[in-house]
Order: sequence, then C-alpha cells, then structure tokens
Amino acid sequence: MLQSVTDFLVETLRQTAAEFGTAVQDAAPKVLTAVVFLALAYVGIRAILFVVRGVLDGIYPEEQDLVVDLGVAVAGVFLWFGAALALLNIVGMEEIAASLGTATGFIALGVSYALSNMIADTVAGVYLLRDPDFNPGDRVKADPVTGTVTAIELRKTRFESDEGDTVVVANRDVEKKWTKYDEPTTTADAT
Repeated sequence: MLQSVTDFLVETLRQTAAEFGTAVQDAAPKVLTAVVFLALAYVGIRAILFVVRGVLDGIYPEEQDLVVDLGVAVAGVFLWFGAALALLNIVGMEEIAASLGTATGFIALGVSYALSNMIADTVAGVYLLRDPDFNPGDRVKADPVTGTVTAIELRKTRFESDEGDTVVVANRDVEKKWTKYDEPTTTADAT
C-alpha cells in the first residue's frame, strides 16, 4: 500500500515536471518576443515623444509650455495604450486585447461627454494662447467683465476689472466674443 502511494506521488511529480517543462518551452518564444517588443516599444515611444516635444516646442513659445506638456502627455497615453494592446496580441491574448480596446472606446466616450466643458475650455485656451491679438496686459471686454488680461491659462483667463477685482472667466466664454480696446491716446502722446 505504501509503495503504491509513493509510486503514485512520484509519477504525479514526474508528469507535472514534464508538463511544466513543455509549457515553458512553448511559452519561451512568446515571452522572448514580448520582452524584445517591450524594449523596442520603449525606445520607439521615447523617440516619438522626443520628436513630438520638439515639434510642439517649435510651434509654441516658451510661455506656453503647458500646451506642449499636454500634447506630449496625450500622445504618450495613446502610444503606450497601443503598445499594451499589441503586447497582449503577441502573448496570445487577442480576445482580451479586443475587449480592452472596445471597453476603452466606450469609457473614452463617457469621459469625453462628462468633461466636454473642460475640453471646450482647453481648446479655447489653446486658441487664445495662439491669438496674437489677445495677450496679458491687453484691455479687453469679454462677457461678463471689462478689464485688463492678467493671465491666460489652458482652462481659464484672469482679468483685473476696472474696479480692481480679479475676475476668472472660462476660456470657452471668453473665446465666444471678446473685444480688444486700444489704449486711448492722450494729447501728450499726439505731440
């Protein structure tokens, strides 16, 4: 009886070790391919983000580095997500990759709807930052304030009103309609 239990355990361990060895042999090429892919993806994504940062730095002046950082971050998220889906395909998890891609699309749709005002402010902020006629120090009328622009940020613009108060207005509201007032000339300036 003891001999048969011992034989059973030895045979079970031998079969388990053999199956484990076979599984490791079968998985080794996928694991090696995945490691090589991750290394190449890391180098490639870093290079692409370096180029994106260089291009955006060339387009936007130094005081608009926030726009550059936002662009690089968005590009990085998309590139790494694509690399993660490709990695899942490489290791044989195609169904999971497809499910993640679909689920992410639905989540992105919901998030974009929930953040639509923030996105509108950010897009309007980029336009305001790029507009040569709208700069800090300009005297502007933008509903609901008339005053001097003190700061233009991605989501909001700060004004100093004629009464001396700081008024913060969402960029989507400023971009809709604003009027720049030229500084009035005095008689001393005319001479």
